[in-house]
Amino acid sequence: MSWILLNKSSDHGRVNLIAAVWGFAEATLFFIVPDVWLSIAGRKKLKIGLLACLYSLIGALIGGIILYFWGYNDLVSASKIIEKVPAVSHEMLLRAHSDMSEQGVWAVMLGPLSGTPFKVYAIQAADAGFSLWLFVLISIPARLIRFIFVTIFCHFSLKILSKVIKKLDTLMILVSGWVIFYSYYFYVMAW
Repeated sequence: MSWILLNKSSDHGRVNLIAAVWGFAEATLFFIVPDVWLSIAGRKKLKIGLLACLYSLIGALIGGIILYFWGYNDLVSASKIIEKVPAVSHEMLLRAHSDMSEQGVWAVMLGPLSGTPFKVYAIQAADAGFSLWLFVLISIPARLIRFIFVTIFCHFSLKILSKVIKKLDTLMILVSGWVIFYSYYFYVMAW
């Protein structure tokens, strides 16, 4: 478990691999955002976290492309499976599709900020008239901006807290914060 502490430079490969796999998993069927890992990766060294953001983006794009084609080929079965992911509902799928039709690329950019998972947009992008290339291009800033923001925010928040509270366990703070966040998220989204 010592590799999670990210103390050795040889651990960077594992950090990035986990970021890529987590980005892919969350873009498909997993329900915990890669931001959790990215905040851990960048908590002590921001550069490590920011590089992990790029790997997470690559994983998310691969997952998003797979879901794009799944929705393109069989939107009904893709929707039924995605609806089984915690905190995703049929109403959420309908709202996202409507938003994509009315708002275009802005729905994909802003939707995940409202708690609607990226996967919901990915399976419906083709049906909403997005070409694969448009979907991929808009997915880059839609994913990366939040990944970077969360990583930077957590890094500097922990840095400030560490100056105020000596011997602060930053990993425990992050884990506790994410548990509180997801408890609230699943409560609000009616798991």
